[in-house]
Amino acid sequence: MDLKVYRNAIYSFDGPDIADSDLWLCSVDSESMMLKEDYVVLATFRKSLRRFLRFVEVGALEAGITPQQHQVLLAIKGQPDRDYASITELADSLQLKHHAMVGLVDRCQAAGLVERSADFNDRRCVRVMLTAKGDEILTLLTQRNVGELRKIGRLAADLQTLAQASDGFAD
Repeated sequence: MDLKVYRNAIYSFDGPDIADSDLWLCSVDSESMMLKEDYVVLATFRKSLRRFLRFVEVGALEAGITPQQHQVLLAIKGQPDRDYASITELADSLQLKHHAMVGLVDRCQAAGLVERSADFNDRRCVRVMLTAKGDEILTLLTQRNVGELRKIGRLAADLQTLAQASDGFAD
């Protein structure tokens, strides 16, 4: 009998070919069984993450740029050891197709947020850099967002302390 793990349960397959075999549940794998608390933690994390992302999106709009433009600025400034990014790097960072990234960079350039220049080492590549305006907007948004992350971090630490204290009471 060949045992396989699928969706947190152990299943048994009779016969040499799984496609032709009958599937039946033989036992639940208790180590990988999901508890209600797992779903609560995941849902709480997802809610907190979405609230932070919404906070970031609203901040970008209030600063006069789109959330996607803000992501481009951050991806450029966030490049390690340099102050530019290629279209390919930006597309990877924002998980967009190359042609969609070109359009977004076009809109950022039209808004005066970025500028393009040829790569000195590879003329096929284009360097995308922040303008003074793009850098100023990004700095303001980053200060705002880091402040919010610090609040979230303090809240998370307080919740962890509370959870540890409540575990002590249960003993």
